[in-house]
Amino acid sequence: MTWKTAENQKLVEAIRGLKTADETERFLRDLMTEGEIAEFAKRLKAAEMLADKVPYSTIESKTGLSSTTVARISKWVFNGMGGYAQVFAKLHHHNQSQVRRGLS
Repeated sequence: MTWKTAENQKLVEAIRGLKTADETERFLRDLMTEGEIAEFAKRLKAAEMLADKVPYSTIESKTGLSSTTVARISKWVFNGMGGYAQVFAKLHHHNQSQVRRGLS
């Protein structure tokens, strides 16, 4: 896949320009169906579980994703471009900041 098409670059720039959770939620809801949003949320949960070394069978039962989808996600978590690792680091940092401020 190439990111260098005009359409793909426009999508990346649109996402990069979002500043708040509200802006992001509204954009994603307009961009995707409710089912697509739910699917991507399940995939992110599966990726987190894979990074935590949770067995495939547990991931499948907790997310409802197929073994094929979990295997595909695993491929990108462990041999992808590092996007999941970057997101997990940011989520972990954000959660730690909330704990320190007493917001959790």
